[in-house]
Amino acid sequence: MSVQAAANPDALVSPDEIRAQFSRAMSAMYQAEVPLYGALLELVGEVNAQALAQDRQLAARLSATGEIQRLDMERHGAIRLGSAAELATMRRLFAVMGMYPVGYYDLACAGVPVHSTAFRAIHEASLQHSPFRVFTSLLRLELIENRELRELAAGILARRNIFTPRALQLIERAEAAGGLNAGEADEFVQQALETFRWHREGTVGAALYQQLSDQHRLIADVVAFKGPHINHLTPRTLDIDAVQAGMQGRGISPKAVIEGPPPRRCPILLRQTSFKALQEAVTFVEADGSDALGSHTARFGEIEQRGVALTPRGRALYDRLLEATRKVAGGAPNEEGAAAYMATLSQQFQAFPDDYASLRRQGLAYFRYFVTEQGVAAKARGELAQELEALLAAGHLQCEPLVYEDFLPVSAAGIFQSNLGDNARDSYGQSANREAFERDLGAPVLDELALYAETQQRSLEQCAEALGLAALA
Repeated sequence: MSVQAAANPDALVSPDEIRAQFSRAMSAMYQAEVPLYGALLELVGEVNAQALAQDRQLAARLSATGEIQRLDMERHGAIRLGSAAELATMRRLFAVMGMYPVGYYDLACAGVPVHSTAFRAIHEASLQHSPFRVFTSLLRLELIENRELRELAAGILARRNIFTPRALQLIERAEAAGGLNAGEADEFVQQALETFRWHREGTVGAALYQQLSDQHRLIADVVAFKGPHINHLTPRTLDIDAVQAGMQGRGISPKAVIEGPPPRRCPILLRQTSFKALQEAVTFVEADGSDALGSHTARFGEIEQRGVALTPRGRALYDRLLEATRKVAGGAPNEEGAAAYMATLSQQFQAFPDDYASLRRQGLAYFRYFVTEQGVAAKARGELAQELEALLAAGHLQCEPLVYEDFLPVSAAGIFQSNLGDNARDSYGQSANREAFERDLGAPVLDELALYAETQQRSLEQCAEALGLAALA
């Protein structure tokens, strides 16, 4: 509890602080539920320490941008919801923590019957306080081909309530009062956590579970349980290739291929890997009230390495090179063809500049700009350069890559598929439906590229103001 909150118990707690508290509570809960995740966190911590020790320039860059302070915070979790009502209420729950829907992701085109958004903070100051986000998917019941099974699943989901009564009261309280005080915030975190907790008891019988699983294992994961248990949490690493190699030595089985771009001197966007989902004992409740023992596979640990956010021009180049890779490799990577796929990926991405100066000059990536001590001194002497490029060349300004805070649909689908088994279908066809998703959400999703452009522009305006210059472009 802050000093201010202790002095004034009615003072409202910052949504950023509630999010940070929730992230810590979620991590503790998941480590208790999935002990292997704790081993993964230890490995990531060791790899990050080694990377910082070996690359002083990287350490200095992370310190300059404030990234070093949030490096050991989990970056995201993921949940899967079953109905529009659940999605709309989840939006309200995350808003209490200063998290808003950013981006629309269609995973159905890659054989996963969901579409998704990421709830996260949207201002760089809030992200510095807590970068935690939740990749949130909504099951698309219309993609269940068996009509009878589809209607049965809809009925099951309509009868469940994934939020505690007190959590709903606190959401309403926050909306009415503009936030929560310290006591309410603590209670909110604990009540909200119940929605994400693992339940070993299914809500259906074993035979129905199998029917749902035969349609798609993700459908069974959503429909057959009391709530949207968190299915993974994700720490950030500075060297994902070292973590991938190190998992085997810890008795952790990694997926075959790291999703996203290949290894680079200047990382771009997002690279992700995971340990394979655990088979966990569950109890199914039969129609006659008896129990049937079974198992369910859904929860895993994920690791991510984040690079610079790309502009629309950079994303277009990335998408083109990724498509070319898959064309040459004959589709998505699998365990047998992992080495060949990665070799092809590296070859194709030689066309993507791998130094920050080129990325900036060619308008391929976003950057944040900072005034240097030399710039302050030059202003005092009246010797300040006037244009952006001249300011950078003179050392009056410096720029650092703006970290990508979002996701990649192809990579997300690859992670899902690797943990749902190899019998998943390739595609549900051209079925993206952002309009329906936003209707169910009860709000539009925000454009992630616009947010990066705003952050970059904000940093330029702050530099111009600090140096007494006209607007910098």
